[in-house]
Amino acid sequence: MKKLNLVFLWHMHQPDYRDYATQEFVLPWVYLHAIKDYTDMAYHLETHPQVKAVVNFVPILLDQLEDFVQQFSTGEMRNPLLKQLSNPRLEDISIQERIYLLDSCFLSNHENMLKPYPSYKRLYELSQVFSKYNDSGLGYISGQYFADLLVWYHIVWMGEGIRRHNVFVQKLLEQNKEFSYQDRLQLFDLIGELIRDLIPRYRKLVESGQIELSTTLHYHPLAPLMIDFSSAKDSQADILMPDCLGYPGGHDRVDFHLTSALQSHTRYFNHKPCGIWPAEGAMSTALLEMMAQQDCQWSASGENVLINSFRASFPDTPLPGKNNYLYQPYRIAGQASSMVCFFRDDRLSDLIGFEYSKWFAPDAAKNFVQELEHIYHNDLDDRDPVVSVILDGENAWESYPYNGYYFLQDVYRILAQHPFIRTTTYRDYIADSRNTERATTLSKLTAGSWVYGTFSTWIGDYEKNSAWDLLCAAKRCFDQVMEDNVLTEEEKKSAIRQLSSCESSDWFWWFGDYNPAHSVASFDQLFRKNLMNLYRLLKSPIPPQLFDPISKGNNESQDGGAMRRSS
Repeated sequence: MKKLNLVFLWHMHQPDYRDYATQEFVLPWVYLHAIKDYTDMAYHLETHPQVKAVVNFVPILLDQLEDFVQQFSTGEMRNPLLKQLSNPRLEDISIQERIYLLDSCFLSNHENMLKPYPSYKRLYELSQVFSKYNDSGLGYISGQYFADLLVWYHIVWMGEGIRRHNVFVQKLLEQNKEFSYQDRLQLFDLIGELIRDLIPRYRKLVESGQIELSTTLHYHPLAPLMIDFSSAKDSQADILMPDCLGYPGGHDRVDFHLTSALQSHTRYFNHKPCGIWPAEGAMSTALLEMMAQQDCQWSASGENVLINSFRASFPDTPLPGKNNYLYQPYRIAGQASSMVCFFRDDRLSDLIGFEYSKWFAPDAAKNFVQELEHIYHNDLDDRDPVVSVILDGENAWESYPYNGYYFLQDVYRILAQHPFIRTTTYRDYIADSRNTERATTLSKLTAGSWVYGTFSTWIGDYEKNSAWDLLCAAKRCFDQVMEDNVLTEEEKKSAIRQLSSCESSDWFWWFGDYNPAHSVASFDQLFRKNLMNLYRLLKSPIPPQLFDPISKGNNESQDGGAMRRSS
């Protein structure tokens, strides 16, 4: 009987939030997503062992999780929220610390993570009263207020699987207020335990054959642009380019990120990954060739990259119906032909990312499966189609009630029992030669990403291009200092790590007036701080333009954020 092969790829990523000069975690998103989304994804898979999936962990995320494990083991915390959670004397914290907690402990989706909890909502309403007074008035807020605030913030950032099954968390929910220092310490210990158990949980899922773990280049760089800025012109011929003609030594830097990722993954999970999800699904022929040289077997990107590549490869052939081009594997002619490429169903992926959160969960799960059944019945070939559903495995769930608990439980339950839809992994799919023998070969790959099929989210306007020019200038300074050989080996190591963090695609993602101002300010500041730290490590003067913001964002923005639609 013909089967439909369904591959879920859940992409787990956070940029490096550490200030390497102080070793402080500037933002808390790594550990908050760890206790909410990474624990929940493992929980849903563990409770549905018949369901297979690919989970993609970016190495720099794993490095930060490991860092948190070390912090909890030593008790020397380098994150302000965790420091205060375990602080026995909250009544004595400074005005600046009070401002920080009030600014930080309500950052969430209020519809799903604040309004359902009356006691937490009351703390928020009180904070709005406090905001009417000058900062000196904050000294009158009790330590108990901040104790309750810290506990509640971490409760709402807990995974639903934890909230439903952990006796202590249930006790806190019932208690509701007036949390003691012992309550906070026990919550602190639980957070440490959850983070410590994450990698072993996913390793166990791999060992059982239920999931495949893939990787991304180490610090999540936009690799095709680092190799060649002009790759942006493949999909946008008239795109505005930076003043710099290209990123200095970009090919070698991509090779560094790729090699480091493979080594890192092997260290964390005891096996070399079979496939790579490139940062932002950003593909180019040059990047695929580098992956092939490292014996990578598969990669994936967005649907619009395939459409552009199909038209370039078969210019005289009209684009066929979606069922006749999307749901199959591909190879790229040339030196990367050993790799199998897959392309995301943008509509199905975006339904999960942006739309199903607004639905009644059983209806959303049923609709998703019906969409797959429609693909199955309308596939005109006798082959078994492969459908790729690829999206952020973290940020979508804030928009769902109960962190997507009911949707994921329902959709996994239906799929586990389905007569002709088979969840699988890319590794298992390509292991069957019958699947890959029928792969279509594209003579040309049009470089692009999963967002619009272009690189416009990372290059092409004044602010993004300015950021590239600042990074290029820093890289030229780096190259000169390395050539002069004036640093010790330890100093060189620190400078390389700092440069790697500067090369993350995430900084460029946030520049632009379509993003919310408060998020832009955080990432703009962190990007410039990273560049400043690099110059300090290189013992070179800091360019004055790094003291001025690159982008300010938009207070009224509705379209930006941590996730973006594919078209």
